[in-house]
Amino acid sequence: MVEKKQLGFYLDISACIGCKACQTACKDKNDLPVDINWRTVIEYNGGSWEFENDNLVPVNVYTYHLTVSCQHCENPPCLPVCPTTAIRKGDDGVVLVDPAKCMGCQYCSWACPYGAPQFGGRGEPMSKCDMCADLRAIDKNPACVDACPLRALDWGEMTDLRAKHGNVTAVDPLPDGNLTNPSMILTPHKHTQALSNGVGHSASLPESNPKAKNAIGANIIKEAR
Repeated sequence: MVEKKQLGFYLDISACIGCKACQTACKDKNDLPVDINWRTVIEYNGGSWEFENDNLVPVNVYTYHLTVSCQHCENPPCLPVCPTTAIRKGDDGVVLVDPAKCMGCQYCSWACPYGAPQFGGRGEPMSKCDMCADLRAIDKNPACVDACPLRALDWGEMTDLRAKHGNVTAVDPLPDGNLTNPSMILTPHKHTQALSNGVGHSASLPESNPKAKNAIGANIIKEAR
């Protein structure tokens, strides 16, 4: 039996500095409005400052960054909830939205634990990352990948990415990878926290569409207040 093709992303968390070049490149390439982001960079940190001999000293202080877009999940929860069949997985495993079928009901956004589908407003279809299908069609990399100055971000066949980088698909503050089988492989930072251990928090200010209801965005907004 021939294994289905599945493209995905790779992120070396230990190399990501949170510069947002990937996010900016995505926004520029796709000409996205101010309140729409197909890729978001999350800053996650923890630890504390405590007095020692009348001096403040850091205790287990750490920071790391994650860049997150649509995970093009093997089991995308956005697909079965779409009432118009506007969402489908392509032959390459990339999750796509057909704007001609989409009625903007936002069910996909509510179902997605990554908040990938973005709502542009009444009368507008949902939109999201398609891994720069137009660039891939001419043998170029997605815009976000080429924009990374530290080469922390890459893409390719999931079988190849797993063979090269392992099979870590989630760290705090991401959802459990077993929920959707996301097509993203991670190399942890030395301070990377295990899932939901409760010792850190998202320090990023909310940047995504405030109308998009999603787990990551909701956590960021809640903790930034």
